[in-house]
Amino acid sequence: MNSPLNSVVYFQIGPVPITQAILTTWGIMLVLVGAALVLTWRLTLRPGKRQAAIELIVDMLDTQIRETTGAEPAPYRAFIGSLFLFILTANWASLLPGIEPPTAKLETDAALALIVFASVIWFGIRGAGVRGYLRSFAAPNILMIPLNILESVTRVFSMFVRLFGNVMSGVFVIGIVASLAGLLVPIPLMALDLLTGLVQAYIFAVLALVFIAATVEDGQPDAEIPLKKKET
Repeated sequence: MNSPLNSVVYFQIGPVPITQAILTTWGIMLVLVGAALVLTWRLTLRPGKRQAAIELIVDMLDTQIRETTGAEPAPYRAFIGSLFLFILTANWASLLPGIEPPTAKLETDAALALIVFASVIWFGIRGAGVRGYLRSFAAPNILMIPLNILESVTRVFSMFVRLFGNVMSGVFVIGIVASLAGLLVPIPLMALDLLTGLVQAYIFAVLALVFIAATVEDGQPDAEIPLKKKET
């Protein structure tokens, strides 16, 4: 098994090395886009079983967004849903023989962390404006600006480390047990690894949503209704 710190380069496109993790990521993207096109083909006002199942999943996602942030889910649905589905599919790619999950590689998790970092800025400016986004660093007071800037970086870095550590360790444990005990013994570990992959995808997506919502809420003037409704 290759070290997660070293990636096998298959070929290069100019100065960019193309590794197995990148190829697997492209494959996952093609599968997800293709599945989305097939599943959403010819939607109707009177849904059949396929459309009803899709609407149920979307409704579950909307409910999770509302319960987490108190905000309307429409602005965040596409990004959070896509992030969750990609990480889940990437984590479960280890089920395919000879395929290592791209989330067990540093470059994939670093790219996901950078996407979340950029999305916090994008949604912060989109929801509260440039001044509102900059104002979010002064919450609850102006003395917190240096700490809030540092927090915006460290919290995304912690997401990267958590995802990489959990997925990579699962792949290593299963590989070691399989090499020592054969193919049948690791089956319970593989089931546990599937559960871990689901949990890690959920945690990553929810944390991204929380960071985005907190930035938008902190950037809004006090006179506006905050995203998180206060309990009476």
